[in-house]
Amino acid sequence: MQRLKNKVAVITGGGGGIGATTAKLFVQEGAKVLIVGRSEDKLRKAMQEINHENISYTVADVSSVEDTQRYLREAVQRYGGIDVLVSNAGVEGPFKPILEHSVEDFDQVLATNVRGVWLSIKYVIPEMQKRGGGSIVTTSSIMGISAFPGHSAYTASKHAVVGLSRALAHDGAPFNIRVNTVCPGVIDNDMMAAAHRRIAPGAEEQLKNTLASRVPAKRYGTNEEIARLYLFLASDDSSYCTGGVYTADGGVTAGIM
Repeated sequence: MQRLKNKVAVITGGGGGIGATTAKLFVQEGAKVLIVGRSEDKLRKAMQEINHENISYTVADVSSVEDTQRYLREAVQRYGGIDVLVSNAGVEGPFKPILEHSVEDFDQVLATNVRGVWLSIKYVIPEMQKRGGGSIVTTSSIMGISAFPGHSAYTASKHAVVGLSRALAHDGAPFNIRVNTVCPGVIDNDMMAAAHRRIAPGAEEQLKNTLASRVPAKRYGTNEEIARLYLFLASDDSSYCTGGVYTADGGVTAGIM
């Protein structure tokens, strides 16, 4: 049985990694999907790989009020409404101690990772009300419930996503709109590979092996494993779940990494 049959989903950060994999799974589960991102090249690549009539894309900056209103309006115009939002767009920002971290970089990270999530939920709720309810899933991180050195802006932003999701679960509840957040750990994808290059240029594989050895599961997660958690939270299988914080980290936050 297709768990998202006749549902319409919007996925920000849909051009690669977790977002694109989630879009593919949602389409397979019967949803019509609009993916949103800043890079048209990445969005087109995701479209080609999914290769299905029930997916389309739009280019947008999630930190912009106008762009947020536009991409949600396009989803309604193309598919008739919105039932599911995966607010997944995010940036890591620099890996630097605070004394080397610029104010501009801090503001950019917060604009995408926090303002973008808040805007997406603010403007999707009226559309979900028209459908009688819906499911919103936000992407935080293990850095949203813990912290590591050199990631002050990213850590602050991902803690904020957890707080937003919990608070907005209360706002959505009267309208049968559920809000949950997912905290992925180290995931074997392009975003993590880019982080390896910034943190340990020339020694990326060694860093990956070191980090994997500190995960209780002794490996990185996959985009597919995170996408399946999003599917559960997007579908009616999780009908009594709201305000939840779901870790998918191989056990990292169960102890000290």
